Amino acid sequence: MGRESDAKGDAKLKQKGTKLKRLSDRENAGSGGDLIKKRSSKSKEKNDGSPKQVREVLEPVSSCSDLVKLELQGDFTEKKKKGLKRKRVKDEPIEEEAAFVSERGIKPLSDEEASEEEAQKKESKKKPRKTVKKEEEEQPVTKKPKRSKEEIEEAKMLKLKKKKEEEQSRWRWWEEERYEDGVKWKCLEHNGPYFPPEYQPLPDNVNFFYSGKKMKLSLAAEEVALFFAQMLDHEYTTKKVFRENFFRDWRKEMTHQERLVITDLEKCDFRELHAFHKDKVEARKALSKEEKQAQKDANQKIVDKYGFCLLDNHRERIGNFKLEPPGLFRGRGEHPKQGMLKKRIQPEDIIINCGKESKPPAPPAGHHWKEVRHDNTVTWLASWTENVQGSIKYIMLNANSKLKGEKDWEKYEVARKLKSCVDSIRDGYLRDLKSKQMVTRQRAVALYFIDKLALRAGNEKEEGETADTVGCCSLRVEHITLHDELDGNECVVEFDFLGKDSIRYYNKVPVIKKVFKNIKLFMESKDPGDELFDRLNTALLNKHLSSLMPGLTAKVFRTYNASITLQQQLQQLTNKSDNVAEKLLSYNRANRAVAILCNHQRAPPKTFEQSMANLHSKIVARKEQLALAKTELKLAKKELKTRGSPDSKLQSIVDRKAAAVKRCEDQLLKMEVQATDREENKQIALGTSKLNYLDPRISVAWCKNMDVPIEKIYNKTQREKFAWAIDMTEADFEF
Repeated sequence: MGRESDAKGDAKLKQKGTKLKRLSDRENAGSGGDLIKKRSSKSKEKNDGSPKQVREVLEPVSSCSDLVKLELQGDFTEKKKKGLKRKRVKDEPIEEEAAFVSERGIKPLSDEEASEEEAQKKESKKKPRKTVKKEEEEQPVTKKPKRSKEEIEEAKMLKLKKKKEEEQSRWRWWEEERYEDGVKWKCLEHNGPYFPPEYQPLPDNVNFFYSGKKMKLSLAAEEVALFFAQMLDHEYTTKKVFRENFFRDWRKEMTHQERLVITDLEKCDFRELHAFHKDKVEARKALSKEEKQAQKDANQKIVDKYGFCLLDNHRERIGNFKLEPPGLFRGRGEHPKQGMLKKRIQPEDIIINCGKESKPPAPPAGHHWKEVRHDNTVTWLASWTENVQGSIKYIMLNANSKLKGEKDWEKYEVARKLKSCVDSIRDGYLRDLKSKQMVTRQRAVALYFIDKLALRAGNEKEEGETADTVGCCSLRVEHITLHDELDGNECVVEFDFLGKDSIRYYNKVPVIKKVFKNIKLFMESKDPGDELFDRLNTALLNKHLSSLMPGLTAKVFRTYNASITLQQQLQQLTNKSDNVAEKLLSYNRANRAVAILCNHQRAPPKTFEQSMANLHSKIVARKEQLALAKTELKLAKKELKTRGSPDSKLQSIVDRKAAAVKRCEDQLLKMEVQATDREENKQIALGTSKLNYLDPRISVAWCKNMDVPIEKIYNKTQREKFAWAIDMTEADFEF
């Protein structure tokens, strides 16, 4: 053992001595200036096995001639350095090593020991190489081979050909004559909804405990218990309302005997069920590539069978063909029904809608549909009533289908018609502010808010049925605060309420005096919980609006104001001389103005701070790179100037350096614009307004006018959704 350790120590010392020798050779032999020294020090740090990754920063060279030498000889020097190997010279003195060893107090090896050690070295050198080769053979490193220009061009042509084929195969329904009398389709055939798999019982080694004692649950009770166990690490399971609602619905699924035993949720122990669920999730993540592919193939078969339908002899994609599995209702915000059991949907709950001449889809074995209809005036394929809120749910076609596209087109055309009569409608509600009838005054103020603030109309809801969210018509006195003067403005109305999806709406708005006086009048002798517009509801408001213009509702006002705001903002913010990145920033700012108007908010992403820090560090690195590129360009120009006579090689270096500076500047600008855009959009959801409230033809026309690729505004899914707008819109379109 002692001899082996001595041999190892001696081997390390020899290696260290060789390293020092190599380093001195490189330093003495190098004539490449500071730049090469810097690189050699980097390679030394790599070889030392330091855990830190050293980022290579090229320092400015000392002179113009050094730069030129490096440019002309750089590749050759690098290749030469890579090819260098340390050869042992026969006459090399070993005495220095022996002296060094003896100084350290290590006994020098005898000839036999030295030869033995040399043999061990050779063996150890050979073995790792073999294992590395074996590993490489088992797991080959897949490196993408460099493609030639011809291959790149061929790939581009193939992509264009595929795109052209997709365009040709697309159903251009907007070029066909539309059906009359509310008919949506003439032929509809599908395979019905896809039902989630039945519940699989827990294995015998996973147990539920009550009061510390193991307890076997019935299948129905066990399934609901697992729903709760899956959410143990979520905030919901700590909420009183959630726990009470869950426990009440869970007891309904228990047998009589189980209800007698399980009387307190606090005594229930779901930890083993929770651990089982976690293990299942991890196992799913750890699936092999082959298993994941098999799973993917199985899912694709389901999509092929249930995910498409035949609509007027055209194959159309269905949006939500999979029925929602049972679980616990969550809701948004502090929903009073959170924790209630969403029951499994059975075929007996479902109404099927299909064409008369088509064969109705077959229900699962041993079941039957609630009803089969042939109603071609509606766009849904199946419907049912869910048990928690009693609302009707539908299976509809995908967003890029004909039925959805027609609906969008109609919506934006109605909003465009409003443009021609909006001034007369505004004059009308301003006159009504002086009306002798209180209901007319309330309607006028509500219309003023809907028009100026793009508020939702709001719907009447039964107390306790849903979260406490309101719209314009259902505002209460407690949601409004009046200020005669605030922040230098007169007649300010302060709004503070929960809107759709429990998103808070908070705004301080200066209003005209007539509106301010009327709100004061509406609030007189009322308690905070009383309705502000006590003589008005959404139905009355929409009835009045439809009398002013066919198809006009409060929602049309919201769509009109969103679209017209986008168009105006784009005209104000965009400059044709800007580059694409700056134009996109202008577009997003215009989109953001609409999102703020419509109160489309979001919580900042969890990774926002980290991603911004990463982006800022990239900007700093890019600035350093730009400074270096500018220095190198300056030196190259200086060298070219000192030569006097024209030099093609030097000129090509200058051109290359100038191109590098331009490239760095463009990349830096793009990053800075991206950072600004991200910061401004931190709490604003641009997607909602872009997909639901903004006429896509405005964006398409803007892209054509500003020479911005449509792909920069809409992703592939969105381009498919708005294919009708992209195809029909010209550059001179105006909303």
